[in-house]
Amino acid sequence: MSHLSAIDPTFADLGLNPKLLAALAEEGYTTPTPIQAQAIPFLLKGRDLLGLAQTGTGKTAAFLLPILHRLAADRRPAPPRCANVLILAPTRELASQIDASIAAYGGDLGMTHTVVFGGVSQVHQVSAMRRGVDFLIATPGRLLDLVSQGHIDLSHTGVLVLDEADHMLDMGFVKPIRQAVAMLRSDRQTLLFSATMPSAIATLADGLLRDPAKVEVTPPSTTVSRIGQTVMFTDPENKLKLIQLLVKPAEVSRAIVFTLTKSTANKVAEALTLAGSPAEAIHGNKSQGQRERALAGFKSGAVRVLVATDLASRGIDVDDVSHVFNFDMPNIAESYVHRIGRTARAGREGLAVSLCEPEHRAWLHAIERTIGQPVPMSTDHPYHSEAARLSTMKAPILGGGKRPQGGHAPRGQQQAAKPARGQYRHPR
Repeated sequence: MSHLSAIDPTFADLGLNPKLLAALAEEGYTTPTPIQAQAIPFLLKGRDLLGLAQTGTGKTAAFLLPILHRLAADRRPAPPRCANVLILAPTRELASQIDASIAAYGGDLGMTHTVVFGGVSQVHQVSAMRRGVDFLIATPGRLLDLVSQGHIDLSHTGVLVLDEADHMLDMGFVKPIRQAVAMLRSDRQTLLFSATMPSAIATLADGLLRDPAKVEVTPPSTTVSRIGQTVMFTDPENKLKLIQLLVKPAEVSRAIVFTLTKSTANKVAEALTLAGSPAEAIHGNKSQGQRERALAGFKSGAVRVLVATDLASRGIDVDDVSHVFNFDMPNIAESYVHRIGRTARAGREGLAVSLCEPEHRAWLHAIERTIGQPVPMSTDHPYHSEAARLSTMKAPILGGGKRPQGGHAPRGQQQAAKPARGQYRHPR
């Protein structure tokens, strides 16, 4: 660990380039987040790093600021078709947001950068790489495509960043990642960031990192403490009516609703809009332009609810999401951690509400084992399924631990009294 003062450091205390400090001040940032305070000193020294951090912890700036600082101190423009730094991301949205962060933080340093991803024409991407760039942010598929065409040369790249590595592995990118890494300099600096630490990530890290520093701001597979969590048991035929009720209250200022499939996302977005809650769906079948317009509307407030699949949600970087709703329970427990991490960002609080139907009760058990605690139940809605709740209560929830009697919330999270028939109050 770096030897930081017992008093929270400022960005100036970390010794960053004055132009970076000015850019941070302009963005309103003076004090680093925990992962920034821990990671930046290591990265300024050129160390490899394994970072365990969920979305919303400031990890993008944690790796960009020291890389920008080091490049500015030793300016060496990249040769044609080459990049000094390669950042791999799982989705187009995340890649675009990393690129925007480089522009915001390094705008006065004269850094060149471009984004490479599929779903759009490669003409502008090829043109940008023809001159060479300091930063290349890419999704693995389009990157290897352009490498195979001779438009990108990775042999010069001295810094590699794998962002949201666990999700890239979930998407089947392990082989493309290894193919890309094999083309890089052997003396490169490598940074790997992940929200969870499954065995596949540990194996990948062992093969890529050399004597890495390790920083961890939240234990793997745990949830952010500021997020209030609730599960509501209901039957499939009532889910649309329930989600329409849940998003109506004024306190739901900006919400993300998660579904398992693209078709369900479209259906939910349409139902919410018809019920008076403007919503847009975002998923892989949408064009890049449609996805960007939906995200822009969500950020501006024109669209209050974004309905997303797990894949499309990557890269949604909005600080003031008040609520996350799992219209469909995730069938991979780790996805629950990623989903609910879209709220309670930048020091705010948030609420995550999951709708659980009878056939998905095993998924709830897996989630509770993963996060190490029961998800409090709420019956504070008119579509409660007692049969679903009772069937869920039959299985142990924490692998030998006791389930609170009657499904009550843990201490300090008492369940609200059940309203009178027909009455609805937003769960708190």
